[in-house]
Amino acid sequence: MIHKVEKYILKHNLLPANSKVVVALSGGADSVALLLTLLKLNYRCEAIHCNFHLRDEESNRDEKFVQRLCKRINVALTIVHFDTVTYAREKKISIEMAAREQRYEAFEKHRISTGADAIAVAHHRDDSAETLLLNLIRGTGIKGLRGIQPKNGHIVRPLLCVSRSEILDYLRWRGEEYVTDSTNLSNDYTRNKVRNEIIPLMSTINPSVLESIASTAQRVSEAEALYNKAIEESITRVKSDNEINLEALKKEVAPSTILHEILAPLGFSNTQTANILESTDSEGRREISNAKWRVIKERGQLIIAPQDTISDYSATLPPEGCITTATGTLTIEKKPFDGVIPKTKESVYISADHLATPLQIRRTRPGDRFSPFGMRGTKLISDYLTDKKASTAQKERQLVVTDANDTIVWLVNERPSSLFSVNEDTKNVLHLTWKPS
Repeated sequence: MIHKVEKYILKHNLLPANSKVVVALSGGADSVALLLTLLKLNYRCEAIHCNFHLRDEESNRDEKFVQRLCKRINVALTIVHFDTVTYAREKKISIEMAAREQRYEAFEKHRISTGADAIAVAHHRDDSAETLLLNLIRGTGIKGLRGIQPKNGHIVRPLLCVSRSEILDYLRWRGEEYVTDSTNLSNDYTRNKVRNEIIPLMSTINPSVLESIASTAQRVSEAEALYNKAIEESITRVKSDNEINLEALKKEVAPSTILHEILAPLGFSNTQTANILESTDSEGRREISNAKWRVIKERGQLIIAPQDTISDYSATLPPEGCITTATGTLTIEKKPFDGVIPKTKESVYISADHLATPLQIRRTRPGDRFSPFGMRGTKLISDYLTDKKASTAQKERQLVVTDANDTIVWLVNERPSSLFSVNEDTKNVLHLTWKPS
């Protein structure tokens, strides 16, 4: 087993030779075998044990066991205590998820404080097969069919190449003891049902089912590299900034998969993605949203926009200086007119000679009109933006600068009002510059 683990570490570049490793030590067979194996391979190990106080006296038994073990083999040990029940209640998550969050947060803090290269956890080949089956039962994409990965950031899993039976054989050969978590024998948890009921049933069909699943997971991992490359190329073809071209999307081999890969990281469900894709052949506007993001279908595009709209935003501008909004920063500078007028939409001169101050910056409102520089009469801002082919999200986030009488001075980053334009008689100007965030 030692030789197999050594080859696996080298193959996946998990640990540099002689590196310092924090070993997550529960006291169970897997973690004990992991610690002993890494010591045998000459890694500089220390251990961390998490007591979640979920199993009464059994939790204290585990703590005492790892203390005796580490003292006997001369390994530094850190013990961390958690009030997991309270944590789960405050976070409104399951006990299982609470313990996982607390555990990995403690591991990373300890790694940083000790200057260790990695945190080693004791997942083995059978755990990976169980994870694959769980994901398959719940519904998953290609990533969920890879099983557990050998490395994730600073977390490494050197035992993924060996089975539970190999681990137990190794400990028996060494004459090492370990503790057993009684909750692993209960079928109250879904994973335990898979481990204690489903896998034994599958083994009656194929005695080597776990090995077969592990081999399949490895092939899926290799296929994922090709999949990711193809997805990246497809996304490049259909997406620009935060807009997805629907015509281009439909020409791809798997439009729904591409859209899923774009939207899933933003928290959109498979159902939401399917709904917005189904609407692409219909006329009119369609929208899906979650707590942080919106996806708006209009004019042959899917526009991805954050939820941090500034619908009620307004603020008074200082006579000079800067003010930062949700979408950018406005700089105000008062100076004599030098006869040169800025040529960009982001920077304008406003005649300051008869300007009612203080100025305000706010979001556009229904019915807002202004007198666009270079055009006759007034125009509804909504119509002006429609003519510019602005999306709904862009319209909702559009800002205007107004004078003290709420007359629009500047449609920010678009066009100033002709009412406040400079001419040969202008003496002083306000130089307004917009820098999008």
